[in-house]
Amino acid sequence: MSESNREPDEMTSEQKRRDQLLRAEHSTEADAAPRIEVSEHDGNVRIDIAETAAVRPGPGPGVDGADEPS
Repeated sequence: MSESNREPDEMTSEQKRRDQLLRAEHSTEADAAPRIEVSEHDGNVRIDIAETAAVRPGPGPGVDGADEPS
């Protein structure tokens, strides 16, 4: 069997996510950076917004209350 007829290696979920996010025109590595952190403690799963996430939930800059701690 030739190499061109070989089945492609399966991609992990993270590889698929990165590939999809980098396909857009003018996309950068920052677009594919992780935006959440998942941890498990005593059987409970916690999902947090990564400190390095470029986009975060909540009011944006210049909106009343945007600079006040929650």
